[in-house]
Amino acid sequence: MTFQPESELTEEEARERVNSAIEDNDVVLFMKGNELMPQCGYSQKALELVQQHRDDYETVDVLDALAEFRTALEDHSGWETIPQTFVDGEFVGGSDVLAELDERGELGEKLSA
Repeated sequence: MTFQPESELTEEEARERVNSAIEDNDVVLFMKGNELMPQCGYSQKALELVQQHRDDYETVDVLDALAEFRTALEDHSGWETIPQTFVDGEFVGGSDVLAELDERGELGEKLSA
């Protein structure tokens, strides 16, 4: 039997947080954990890539309501995986897409859009 912690947010509350974070920030990274303590390697990689190119960005820790955040984010991006990065309201991708853009020298431009 797998332990399933109770979510701290309803699906509607998670959806509201996602919507406002995307609308209110030029760059927002939805991640597992926070800026000081990422809780997965993919989130840490995405955070490091964003930090290379931006000083001002927002992070949202999805762990307090992971299932609800996945559903809300999928409505915006079509993806249910975490992390997810949005720039000016547009879904850019997860850590793999950010790394690919960085390798091509396009990430800085994308994050400053």
